Amino acid sequence: MTTDGFDECRLVREEIIDGATAMALDEIAARTAAEEGRATVRVYQWLPSTLSLGYRQDPETVNWEHVEEYGIDVVRRPTGGGGIYHDTYGDISYSIIAPAAETPGNLKETYDQFCEPLFDLFEELGVDAGFADEESPAIYEPACYLRALDPAHDIVAGDGRKLSGNAQYRQRDAVVQHGSITFHVDADQHLRSFAGHDVSEEEFRARVTGIDEQATKSRENPDYSSETVGPMDSFDYAREHAVRQLEEKLAAWAGAEEGSWTSEERARAEELAEAKYRSDAWNLERTDPTA
Repeated sequence: MTTDGFDECRLVREEIIDGATAMALDEIAARTAAEEGRATVRVYQWLPSTLSLGYRQDPETVNWEHVEEYGIDVVRRPTGGGGIYHDTYGDISYSIIAPAAETPGNLKETYDQFCEPLFDLFEELGVDAGFADEESPAIYEPACYLRALDPAHDIVAGDGRKLSGNAQYRQRDAVVQHGSITFHVDADQHLRSFAGHDVSEEEFRARVTGIDEQATKSRENPDYSSETVGPMDSFDYAREHAVRQLEEKLAAWAGAEEGSWTSEERARAEELAEAKYRSDAWNLERTDPTA
């Protein structure tokens, strides 16, 4: 990728979708990137709230009784790492899918480039953020946000607490990076989605923070502008503002025109979601029934 963006790219604005569809659309967009040379940048919201498992994660780490009681979906990601609780309102997720030929071959360089629009977002919102300076000890391995911080792709606030986790995989000559940005921390639901943990809410909040908390803190800074951040006393408006800003930053960075999925892509994604990402074979046994 050059500073001028991808050769051809579309922005798909925030969709409200279930976890299986979210993962299937990434995979279908990767096929489009590989076959047609068209990149996609997208933002999405999880409905219902979803626990996404890292590719190699043991399903026994899930508190199945809790997720079933609260209607929390569970889906396995193609990327590694620990599980992430994606709250419908507290999480903002994005994906960048591009032809491999237009991305750096080096993994770290790709993370550096693909996270640029996220840092533009945080700057716009008055949030001090950057890659973690150094690794830190894990608190609870099955949970992504409580694993050891990785300076390559974990984004933290100025106080060292994690704001965003990001991961990549390559498929059919395409690169997929997807990530989770915490807008609001729900420590209770996040922790209770995991089985057998001994982490307190206080310990979780000492490691994890959200945009709403950090942007509110930024008001103490004399350079803070309420017009930039938006009114944080209105949760829905503030989240919508953050989402719109992320979409604009992604589009400007990638050189993307606003677009949408084709009818063929949607049909292929729904077939893939049903056959793979909603299957027990994939989610419980890590076996791809479509392979």
